[in-house]
Amino acid sequence: MSRLFIVFLMAVGDFDFRFFKSVIVGASARCGLAECDRNCHFGTSWNQVYELAQSAQTGRETNGRLVKERTGMGSSSVAVSRPTGAKGAYGDTLATYYHQRDSETATVSWSRESTFAITRLRSDIGLPATSNPIPAEPAIHVSIAIQPVPLHSYQLSIDHREIQVPYIPAFGSSVIDLQSNPVCFVDCGFDYVHYHLPREGLDEIARDHNIQPVESYKFSICEDDLVIAQLTKSALPFIGSQNWPSILALDQFSLILGAHLLQRYGGVPRLPAVESRGLAPWQKRRAAEVLREHLDGSVRLADVARECRLSVSHFTRSFKVSFGVSAHAWLIRRRVDRAMQLLIRTPSSLIDVALQCGFSDQAAFTRTFTQIVGTSPGRWKREHTV
Repeated sequence: MSRLFIVFLMAVGDFDFRFFKSVIVGASARCGLAECDRNCHFGTSWNQVYELAQSAQTGRETNGRLVKERTGMGSSSVAVSRPTGAKGAYGDTLATYYHQRDSETATVSWSRESTFAITRLRSDIGLPATSNPIPAEPAIHVSIAIQPVPLHSYQLSIDHREIQVPYIPAFGSSVIDLQSNPVCFVDCGFDYVHYHLPREGLDEIARDHNIQPVESYKFSICEDDLVIAQLTKSALPFIGSQNWPSILALDQFSLILGAHLLQRYGGVPRLPAVESRGLAPWQKRRAAEVLREHLDGSVRLADVARECRLSVSHFTRSFKVSFGVSAHAWLIRRRVDRAMQLLIRTPSSLIDVALQCGFSDQAAFTRTFTQIVGTSPGRWKREHTV
């Protein structure tokens, strides 16, 4: 299966694409960190995805179709790659519950003091003992197995009740409420990616669509969830890496996963899309100013939304309407525009231009520039310099 993120196959009958689209319209048709030469892009057209969704929902074949857009992809380091003093079950804190020494983690502040996190834990020998009890917290814990777990090798207890765990195939996922006292034991090597989604952030997404916060999420074990599987496959190369895409990209990733969780596991009813008229002129100016001040992508969607006096999801939709692309895709284009100016007006080397424009290295800059402009920065400079 291609690493370009495969469009949600709407053959998964209970997935309400209209709701999903309304939550993070403009975030990404690929629904996450679509790897393409180790870079990230979130600007693919929603119209293409929506057409595929409609086709699947009416029974027409969509399996295996990809939505691709030739738009730039950029890379910069996420601010927090290994959190310390985590206040929730993620990162090294989660690792200690499973008797592991460390973790591969990326986090982003989600709402107020809550944190969305992706944590990868792996072991060649399994757990030395039953996991320590995870303190109850208002959050949903999503786990996905990167490698299969044999039958009878995984033991799980929820609220002091033993759960029968079947054979877990690669990319089988589980959804657990962290207020249900989960405890487990794995007697074989494992490789898991865990998502930490605070209820506070999920509730904010719901309220933004005039939906009451979800009281309970459906417990799931060994679920064949295409959306979570593909999100994970796309994010996997970046977890624990210094080449994580920008915080903006991770923000959009978290919104997509949160929206999916609400719809599939929170029982949110099917709703018409929430329409947006776009940003007001002053909001467009302010959003552009803030993003230009952070070409390296070190600004969060919540920060830009706050400057525009909007919720994150409302801002995301409105930005897409006003600018035609997501905030992350717009920012990547501005990086390339800035690079063009520097290539023509200064004698700076390619690596200097890359760093000045917010790219992590020259290779990332060259790939992104080529994908947007159609030629390498070195060749473009030669063609445009007298």
